[in-house]
Amino acid sequence: MRQDLLIIGIDGGATKVSAWTVDQQEDGTFELGNQNVQKQYSEYKYYDPNFKPVDLNIQLKEMETGIHLTPAENRQGLAYMYAAADVIIELAKTNPGKDVLIGIGMPGLKTKDKRGISVLANGPRLPEYASIIENRIMLHDVELASPIHHIGSDADYCGIGEEYSSQGSFRGVENSYYLGGGTGVADALKLRGKLVPFDAIKLWMAKTWEMKVKNGKSLERYCSASGIQDIYSEYSGISIPDLNTLKIYAPQIMEKALQGEEAAIKTMKDVSFYLAELLFERISTLYAGYQGKFDFVNPERAPLIPHHPYQGTLLDRLVIGQRLGDYLEESRGKNQMWEPMLQHLSELVSENEMMAKEFKSYYLKEDTFNDKRIVLSKLREAPAMGAAVDAWLCWKGEN
Repeated sequence: MRQDLLIIGIDGGATKVSAWTVDQQEDGTFELGNQNVQKQYSEYKYYDPNFKPVDLNIQLKEMETGIHLTPAENRQGLAYMYAAADVIIELAKTNPGKDVLIGIGMPGLKTKDKRGISVLANGPRLPEYASIIENRIMLHDVELASPIHHIGSDADYCGIGEEYSSQGSFRGVENSYYLGGGTGVADALKLRGKLVPFDAIKLWMAKTWEMKVKNGKSLERYCSASGIQDIYSEYSGISIPDLNTLKIYAPQIMEKALQGEEAAIKTMKDVSFYLAELLFERISTLYAGYQGKFDFVNPERAPLIPHHPYQGTLLDRLVIGQRLGDYLEESRGKNQMWEPMLQHLSELVSENEMMAKEFKSYYLKEDTFNDKRIVLSKLREAPAMGAAVDAWLCWKGEN
């Protein structure tokens, strides 16, 4: 790799943007550098804490007919784009003399050229996202090795990060599923040795956020850090703002469950139950096709077809990452999250009459789910890592 090249991976979220330097190793893998810069959107004068997104149906319609940004979106968008540009500028200034290569992961549906965001459920639309970032950083004399190729999916970038990082849990296996839980949920798959984007398999496998449980809530609620807090808020009657003020997040809720608090116990029970249900849905769908276990948040979503080209697949690993992986690690030995999840997953596998003996003997060890199949990822910054690697792969393909 060129010594005068600075690779930066950016993970853009709902409240902030985080950028990491990334270094390529001699063996072709990548590692996070030791430089990280974060910017909160609220640091910018353009930011409105009471901003309300344009109705999602209007966003989806204008995605096809032409985007008409509201004045409020224009202002809020500047905070998003300037924050992304400024983390790049700060890292570039601390690494003088290097050309910068940028990869960016952001939620939302992308524009046709993939350099902007045309639909964003919880924020402003950003159709000129990459262009405005490039203009701002060039005004600060930052030299680009290449223009920003595209804005990627944070979920896909989790998979890329797990595959290319020296610490990645996709390395060395043929078939693996990744579930990352932070503010939202990221799904990624590696099948027959290759990364398979969920958008490419949407006919027969749904993303976590698309599926809902019997109470009508999305499965994402039970697999994300923000969702766990939201469940506890309902059971406890304490508002989310108050929980944030009191600094009560998933680790604190787990401790409250250990102390016998009823609302926390109910929360942890729900999370363990639905985590197991989701993991079973993944392994059973890959092996035998979708079994109709969940309905969809969007009632207009086309039904999943019951057959697919990867049927018969047994996963080497179920990888759980980001804050959700951290919480599960913390819960080991406490009979919270980890043990109840394994117990329910064991029951789902052993009691299912539709699955072949091969399936059960593979995932069970003495009637208990083989926990060696579940790996808790150490790669906390998988989206930023994946974004950087994707930028490098695109740049390498152009050179």
